[in-house]
Amino acid sequence: MPRRDVYHETVKQALIKDGWTITHDPFTIPIGPHRLFVDLGAERLLAAEKAEQHIAVEVKSFLSPSRVDDLEKALGQYVLYRSLLERSEPERDLYLAVPQETFEDFFSMPLGQVVIEDHHLKLIAFDPAQEVIKEWIE
Repeated sequence: MPRRDVYHETVKQALIKDGWTITHDPFTIPIGPHRLFVDLGAERLLAAEKAEQHIAVEVKSFLSPSRVDDLEKALGQYVLYRSLLERSEPERDLYLAVPQETFEDFFSMPLGQVVIEDHHLKLIAFDPAQEVIKEWIE
């Protein structure tokens, strides 16, 4: 089992406050003899459509001295997990959860925008202090 990100519980609580039910902690993706672990799996009922929405969330703190190094690791995991989810659970959307400050200071800048656009990155920007989701970026 992989080590949890420092904001794991924060994002979990933020999702719950946002109306999500945590269904997996972690969400396991089996592939042959391997097991990969996305931090969280969640679902919520879409009342108007009488259907459920399913997501998987990878939590990243971006607290190392180099945000580019953090991005390289996070993007590698995101691409790998998304590829596997498309085969095993195509109805489940994958999100990368990052602190709001990281989104504003890094992902809204040119490098972050290129990554979002080229890799169709879906993000959740959260406020660590308030344990709330500030933005869903798709």
